[in-house]
Amino acid sequence: MSDIPTGLLYSAEHEYLKKTTEDDVYVVGITDYAQGELGDVVFVELPAAGDSFDRMASFGTIEAVKAVSDLFSPVSGEIVEVNEALDDDPSLVNSDPYGEGWMVKIRLSDGSELDQLMDAAGYTAHVGE
Repeated sequence: MSDIPTGLLYSAEHEYLKKTTEDDVYVVGITDYAQGELGDVVFVELPAAGDSFDRMASFGTIEAVKAVSDLFSPVSGEIVEVNEALDDDPSLVNSDPYGEGWMVKIRLSDGSELDQLMDAAGYTAHVGE
């Protein structure tokens, strides 16, 4: 069974948002369920700080032994930080998806988009666990 922490927001495409202490800035990564489905992550391609994305736009790719998948931005906004540690150790996505395996931090440009995401209970139902 996947780890689906409460207090985060989730997209149907298996990304999560975690609020930071900075106004309108959220950590984005893939869920424990998603990393489990992908298998061993061998490469992550992420955008640069300063890049902006619309909600549901692809912001990068994640490559695992099984497949290459797009990463989708759960909200519109500007990337303010990228997890450079994934360049050297992409397996952090597998070992600690909600911690050291985070991908980007994004400054939200439209707060109403948060209403389109799921809470932990909704995401649990979405993945059928």
